[in-house]
Amino acid sequence: MQEVTIGIAGAAGDGLDKSGDTLARSCGRFGLHVYAYNSYQSIIRGGHIWLKVRISDRKVTCHGDKLGVLVALNQDSIERHAREVDEGGFILFNSDRIKCEESLIKKGVTLLPISMKEVTEEVAKKYGPVKPIMQNTVAMGAVMWLMGLGTEQTEEVLTDTFSAKGKEVIDMNVALLEAGYEYAKKIVTKPIFAAGKWESDKKRRPFITGNEAIAMAAYAAGCKFYAAYPMTPASTILHWMATNAKKTGILVKQCEDEISVANMAIGAGIGGVRSMCATAGGGFALMTEAVGMAGIMEVPVIFVEVQRGGPSTGLPTKTEQADLFQVFGASQGEFPRLIVAPKDIADAYASTVESFNLADKYQLPVLMMSDLLLSEHPETVDAEQLSCDIKVERPEFIREWDAEKNGKFKRYKFTESGISPRALPGTPGACHVTASDDHDERGILISDMFTSPPVRRKIMEKRMTKVANMLKELPAPTLEGPANADVTLLCWGSTWGVVREAAELLNEKGIKTNFLCIKYIAPFHTKEVTEILSKAKKKISVEVNFTSVMAQFVRMQTGIAMDGHITKYDGEPLEPMMIVEEVEALLASKTKDLSVSEAEAMEMAYHYLRTHALEKLRPSTLKIHSKNGSGEPVWEIELSERITNKVAGTMKIGSNTGSIIEFKQETPVKA
Repeated sequence: MQEVTIGIAGAAGDGLDKSGDTLARSCGRFGLHVYAYNSYQSIIRGGHIWLKVRISDRKVTCHGDKLGVLVALNQDSIERHAREVDEGGFILFNSDRIKCEESLIKKGVTLLPISMKEVTEEVAKKYGPVKPIMQNTVAMGAVMWLMGLGTEQTEEVLTDTFSAKGKEVIDMNVALLEAGYEYAKKIVTKPIFAAGKWESDKKRRPFITGNEAIAMAAYAAGCKFYAAYPMTPASTILHWMATNAKKTGILVKQCEDEISVANMAIGAGIGGVRSMCATAGGGFALMTEAVGMAGIMEVPVIFVEVQRGGPSTGLPTKTEQADLFQVFGASQGEFPRLIVAPKDIADAYASTVESFNLADKYQLPVLMMSDLLLSEHPETVDAEQLSCDIKVERPEFIREWDAEKNGKFKRYKFTESGISPRALPGTPGACHVTASDDHDERGILISDMFTSPPVRRKIMEKRMTKVANMLKELPAPTLEGPANADVTLLCWGSTWGVVREAAELLNEKGIKTNFLCIKYIAPFHTKEVTEILSKAKKKISVEVNFTSVMAQFVRMQTGIAMDGHITKYDGEPLEPMMIVEEVEALLASKTKDLSVSEAEAMEMAYHYLRTHALEKLRPSTLKIHSKNGSGEPVWEIELSERITNKVAGTMKIGSNTGSIIEFKQETPVKA
């Protein structure tokens, strides 16, 4: 296996997304596998953005925890991430305006300074001034040489990207790409990997996000109505739907609020149209009354809930898995519904198609749980996993009804399966009531009959019969990894990918590990999960939340408690080695260290300086002191001027609390 992770860092507006996209699509067309993750702030310009693109000749399921190449687009980025580059790696930067001190890099890391002015001189003579954002294209050329891949596929991508801007823009970008490639070739005689060492199958792979997969799957499944109120990280579903509305024939409606979104989607479902809506956790909180209404009216509709850091506005651009109980408890009372949490992008596509089919078959709402990581990260997917040649299963509607012959139409007829005949509004002879109150077979409200207990019992039994039948149809979760393992990891949804890799690493270390990923939450495979976990030797849950919500849920359903918990709740996704280290610590009965790490202290120092308009200063060195006056260990950080490297102050950060204890500026910073 060959792989490398490219880190691209800069500010919002520096074109990181475009650079990462160009790199990833080039590798995807070369036949390689790509997984990307973008850590960004909720601002349009400025701040700090960190993009990691992991490239491999085999399928990878997370962004990993190594860094082989850093492309730094500003001074802040090189100072923050240079230390993360592993031995044998490279750091690329514009030497005209960025410096990299030797103290910032590990032993064995090679600096590749690129004078953009010098490298682009000939291109500028031919095509005109080179804009600062175009340094990214030069850097991509250098990266392609370091990877030993050539520029053919990248030139294709650039042609596609800039096709609307004309041939001259395309030619200029291709020239910049080749200039970067040739410059790196002169400086670095041997690429990280020679072309022949990449075991490419030459299979061209699409590079898409989870939200794009959900949107495309909805179209393939016959969705004809989509409603939404923009809310990160669900908004890109709306973007795809709106962009492709005419092409797909989907009616797309941006509503005034989330309850309107849900009600419109339900209305479309009543009309016989396959419908879907999507939002984040905060928006879903406003939809929950409508979810119950869809349940009691037995209307098929898809709700997509994309989790982010909460509560309230929380962390708008960060990931989390903490909405399980909100979704499980959506609306009051009891009603049949399907709750599903896809594990990766290909599974998000398949699960969306499955959700539409099951919603129609069982006449119920389906709640799909994603999260920012799954919905917004892009990766390469085999094209056959996104096929439009899928089975769309739609039950027959009653097209006409002879009341004299068959009696009055019973929309909610009591049946053994719990599934009743469904007629479109306006069907001759099939007039019926669809309302949010409980009702009899014809839809007549029970409250109008002095709330008849026998009818209530019967209609509840009819609806809930669908749950047991649907459970039989859904595949039960299965263990992945060695059967007789020492450790069993429990996860759900998007954590599947990182847990899978962590399990592989643990097995390589001699810790026999398997894992169980929960996909279907309601209805729940209680029997199968109980059987699996009751045989497990050491059970550890792995989740992106504080309270291990899936572990709690599993205990509610099975009575089985975990032996340990690995959690992450800072807005960033899990990494494989973090899981490995915490499993080892749990096995050794070590207490989890929650103190501020060296890297975290450095990041906090950068954040303090930025927010206090002290961009001309940077943290340079740091050391830990055992305690301050109150007994807390502290990180003491030396601050230097970016231009002169002169010591300009100090900062102290509490190791336990993370608080800024002291800031001293020794000399005024010159403009």
